[in-house]
Amino acid sequence: MANAFLHQERSPPEPLWVPERLRIENSKLFRFASLFLPKADPSTRDGYRALHAWSLQNNDLFWRSVWEDSDVIGDPGSVTSIPGENMRDWRWFPEARLNYTQNLLRISDASVGLHDEAEVLIVCDERGERSAMTRSELTSRVIRVAQFLRDHGVQTGDRVAAVLPNGACAIIAYLATAAIGAIWSSCSPDFGPDAIRDRFAQIAPKILITAREATYNGKKVQPLERVQSVLPHLASVEHLLVEGGDRDQSWERAFEWSSSTPWTWELFPFDHPLCIVYSSGTTGVPKCIMHRAGGVLLQHLKEHRLHCDLHSGDAMMYYTTTGWMMWNWVVGALATGASIVAYDGSPIAPDHASLWEIAEREQLTHFGASARYYALLDKEGFQPGLSRSLTRLKCLLSTGSPLLPETFDWVYRSVKRDIHLASISGGTDILSCFVLGNPCAPVFRGEIQCAGLGMDVRILDERGQAIASQAGELACCHAFPSMPIGFWNDPDQQRYRASYFEKFDGLWCHGDWAEQTCNDGFIIYGRSDATLNPGGVRIGTAEIYQQVESFPEIAESLATCLKTDGDEKIVLFLRMQPGKGLTEELESALRIALRQRCSPRHVPAYIQEAPDLPRTISGKLSEIAVRNAICGKELGNAGALANPESLAFFRSWKPES
Repeated sequence: MANAFLHQERSPPEPLWVPERLRIENSKLFRFASLFLPKADPSTRDGYRALHAWSLQNNDLFWRSVWEDSDVIGDPGSVTSIPGENMRDWRWFPEARLNYTQNLLRISDASVGLHDEAEVLIVCDERGERSAMTRSELTSRVIRVAQFLRDHGVQTGDRVAAVLPNGACAIIAYLATAAIGAIWSSCSPDFGPDAIRDRFAQIAPKILITAREATYNGKKVQPLERVQSVLPHLASVEHLLVEGGDRDQSWERAFEWSSSTPWTWELFPFDHPLCIVYSSGTTGVPKCIMHRAGGVLLQHLKEHRLHCDLHSGDAMMYYTTTGWMMWNWVVGALATGASIVAYDGSPIAPDHASLWEIAEREQLTHFGASARYYALLDKEGFQPGLSRSLTRLKCLLSTGSPLLPETFDWVYRSVKRDIHLASISGGTDILSCFVLGNPCAPVFRGEIQCAGLGMDVRILDERGQAIASQAGELACCHAFPSMPIGFWNDPDQQRYRASYFEKFDGLWCHGDWAEQTCNDGFIIYGRSDATLNPGGVRIGTAEIYQQVESFPEIAESLATCLKTDGDEKIVLFLRMQPGKGLTEELESALRIALRQRCSPRHVPAYIQEAPDLPRTISGKLSEIAVRNAICGKELGNAGALANPESLAFFRSWKPES
């Protein structure tokens, strides 16, 4: 009922983009389907549905086929999986042995376009500086740093933590850490001391790496100062390495390290820990989510090769920081033989063209950023496709929050008509995607194209029954390789079980409020714990944002609820564009738009201008923080916010009578 307008708008559905037949037949997904299910053409709804069903009904065969089709370096063993009593206990490739880093660096193979002297890692920043490494240079540096770490006491299972910008230092250190079987964890330089301490104090790192300084939006940031203030709380740290530091702490000396021990690639089990990433931490101390090397490698290979159609020789850039799981995701693209571009700084410094200049210069084939970044460009009227040559760009990726239908329009109007727009959704919890793109199939306005192969994604009602064409909980009903090992310091898995498996009796409940459409696509309406429930009708916040942010006067909006008299009232906070304010006329127009285009239930009880909206360190607006503030509840961990000072306004806000 709450989504009636959205259904009406999509009926009958007309695709925004349909790939040419030659492009379809040259895709890795089409070739994969032709090998295992020749009659299933993934460019059609029925064909992809059949391929997806095959990947679930033959789950072991599917994941082993991904291993073999991707030429994973290592021994898969003879057993693909050992079923458990529940999803948590499922074992994948229990006999397998591999090295994650070896698979990302790969070996030279001219037959598939892998050449040691091709640039594989390009680093750019907002100041316009550029550096690049060939595959052989990157491999050499990774091995030297790996030997340096090993010779300085880092053993298998030890933690290496970093507070670094997105650049060569972070990527090399990550790969070197994984190469010796140690566990990586990182924060970006914009994390405050409390946020760094809350994360790293839990995992007790042996090595801590940081940078003397970084730049964001023209301003100098001093991550070393923040790290030094946290060190007294990190007794486990034996060595501090600083990019650009003095001789004793210099990160650069690791590049010059010469070990007496010859280098060999040590092989580790499929379930060997690769990295620890963190929940947002807005409701308490962040959860330390531990991911397995084999599962991450296999899942990323499937997503990059089959769902993004990433080929050897392609080039990918995703705007991210080292504190967001998309950083791990894009580094994983190296395993395809593609090159990656790492960018450090503000995405709009010195202006909105910054990232698109890189896209043109580096001849990117795959470009990614957050949905809010694209929405900002749309608001500003920026049209990169008119000012830049994007001839090689074939895939535009988006995640972080729901990509609104109007932003789909902007992409095809202002970036490129012939482009695969792949909105993707998954998260830190699985370091990968539940729903994402299909390079062979049409793109429909406002919809994520499909569930990932091998992922038994369903939308469930409150009774746990699968539903279609209406909103419910996004769940996954079968185990998959990139499920986390668990949480750090959670030996009985009590917190892990409570986070994902209790709502639907052992099934993975992801916490997204979503809908599966008549095209077998998906719409994410927001987080389940942030959905609104006025009069007992659940409303996803993205439905409100779709209408509100179409008004040019509004920079961004945040909808939450005020609980009063046993019911909920919707409160809409607005951050206005510079020089604009909330007028009676605008407020009236907002109410009319929401009533007419959605439903009377969508109309807020209160609309209020706010000086700023709180966001997590990864850049997502925190609806829960605002809800707790206006209801007089404690946030739990204000240090998880990038701008905790913004909460003062909401704590003092009172509804007008």
